[in-house]
Amino acid sequence: MAEIRLEKVLKLFGKVRAVDSVSLTIKDREFMVLLGPSGCGKTTLLRCLAGLEIPDGGRIFIGDKEVTDWEPRRRSLAMVFQSYAVFPHLTVFDNVAFGLKMQKRPKSEIETRVRNSAKLLAIEPYLKRHPAQLSGGQRQRVAVARALVMNAEVLLMDEPLSNLDALLRIQMRAELKRLLQEVKATTVYVTHDQVEALSMGDRISVMRSGRIVQVDEPMTIYSEPNDMFVGGFIGNPPMNFLKGVVEQNGSGPTVHIGDQHLPVPTALASMIGQPVTVGIRAENVQTFTVPQAGAIPAKVLVVEPLGSHLLLTMQIGDQNLKVTTPSDFPAETDGQLWLQPDYGKLRWLDPESGVALGMG
Repeated sequence: MAEIRLEKVLKLFGKVRAVDSVSLTIKDREFMVLLGPSGCGKTTLLRCLAGLEIPDGGRIFIGDKEVTDWEPRRRSLAMVFQSYAVFPHLTVFDNVAFGLKMQKRPKSEIETRVRNSAKLLAIEPYLKRHPAQLSGGQRQRVAVARALVMNAEVLLMDEPLSNLDALLRIQMRAELKRLLQEVKATTVYVTHDQVEALSMGDRISVMRSGRIVQVDEPMTIYSEPNDMFVGGFIGNPPMNFLKGVVEQNGSGPTVHIGDQHLPVPTALASMIGQPVTVGIRAENVQTFTVPQAGAIPAKVLVVEPLGSHLLLTMQIGDQNLKVTTPSDFPAETDGQLWLQPDYGKLRWLDPESGVALGMG
């Protein structure tokens, strides 16, 4: 078992709480992504887990053992760094074999395990080369192979694809996901790239200012963000947020947006007269060229052709939002369209705290 349990882990740098009482359980063989902007504490939390930083409070467990104060070599884990950290004076074979040699494994075992790992990463033809003779993607494969060859219970990865160009990142992302599904190690993966997080993780822990603000499966994080930070950080474009006031309108409460009244869930009926923020994803708004019953008239500000679709910046009253349409949709700058949101996919949030109503 390689379940990881963090209990109120605290890490201070002076007066700064880089990791602020974080508690998290990562299941055995789970692929957990730590996602957040630069400076949110995700790498520091990973380093605490690795033993490269000692927490100022809290406890860390791997399996049934508390490892809070253990040295890294005792924790049965392997780590892949953002900078590859391959040794330039060693061949690919010796780079991959380095950890095994430090453990004084038998030569025959080292040979077998290195070649198996190299085959898995498709770097067998390069075992006699030095890192300077490899591309960036090949060097990243060497770093991953060096971690996998250790057969560690836990694999830690700190933004391993961030130094690759865009096309190679897409390729490596798919290869790495396939590889880790085969290896079945408990994996903790740090990234600021929300596409990597959504496409790779079993679950995502979104971090902000040293704290975890939401932990859930990728599509739940995307569709049901706990607050405006998560909704605005996840997704390209980010979730739209429109301001309104809950009103009593005939048989039930509504929010007035543009020239239309959006129905409000009955759970918010007690908020008559109070402000509310409505969250909606760009792809969850249907667009029409002619008026439709219940649709909201909107002005086209910007049309961005993005190949597979158009991204439109629309104006409703004094508020803007993004919507997507098919690439052949007849949209023109300064033209008028009518927008119909999918009411079942609206997210209702407190405009002051930013927290989803019902979550706070």
